Amino acid sequence: MNVKILEDIGLTNAEIKIYLALLELGTSTAGPILDKTGLQNSVVHMTLNKLIEKGLVSFVKEGQRRHYQAANPNHIIEFINEKKERFQSILPELLVKQQTAKAKPEVVTFRGIKGVKELLLELLEAGGKDHHTFGSTERSLMLGEEWWINYHKKRAEKGIFARLMFNESLSSWKAEVKYPKAEVRYTKAGFEPLTETIIRNDKIGMIIWLDKPIGVLIHNISAAESYDSFFNMMWKNSFS
Repeated sequence: MNVKILEDIGLTNAEIKIYLALLELGTSTAGPILDKTGLQNSVVHMTLNKLIEKGLVSFVKEGQRRHYQAANPNHIIEFINEKKERFQSILPELLVKQQTAKAKPEVVTFRGIKGVKELLLELLEAGGKDHHTFGSTERSLMLGEEWWINYHKKRAEKGIFARLMFNESLSSWKAEVKYPKAEVRYTKAGFEPLTETIIRNDKIGMIIWLDKPIGVLIHNISAAESYDSFFNMMWKNSFS
C-alpha cells in the first residue's frame, strides 16, 4: 500500500500507523496498538486523541479502559471534503492578499515532486490559449501517470490547446491518445535530456528531472516570447 497518499491528505506518520493497525485489529485497547505499531505509549495516546478529533477513530469506554475502533475508510473522503470546504471559506481572503503584494518575483524555484506539481499548477493558471512543451522524457512520469492525465484534462477544460514535443522514450506513453486538445510529436531517439521546458502565456517553466526534481518558474513576457519562437522553430523540424 502506498501510505504516502495518506500523508498527502494531512495525516502524520504516527496517525497512519495507528489507523492502519486498528483496521487490522478491529476493536482494541491501547496495549495491542502499542505492540503492533512500536510507538511510545505517550505518542499512541496523544495520536489516538487526534484521530478521534478528526473522526477517524471512535471508542467505547468499558470501566476505566477505552476500546478503540478505526472509522470506515470511506469516512476519509468526508475528512478530505471537510478540509476542502474549510479552505474554500478563506480562499477569497487569500487571493486578495496575493493581489495586494507590492512586487512579485520574476523567478521562483521549486524542489521535489510536490514542488514541481506546484509549478505545473501555476502554469495551468497562467492564462492564454496555448501550452507548449519540449524536452519531456519518460522520467517525467515520476509524477504519476494518473496525475498527468488529470492535469491535461484540466488544461483542456480551460480551452487551452497543447503542442507537446516529447523525446521518443515517451512514445509508448501514447499521450496523443490520453491527452485531449493536444498534438504530440517526438524527437529522435538518442540524447535523453534531463530538462523539460513549458511555455504558457508570459511564463516559462523549466523542470530538471533529477531523482529529486528541481523546477524554475520565470515570469517575463520577453523571455516567454523568445522561448516560444525557439519552440516553434523546433516544432517545424520535428516529426510526428
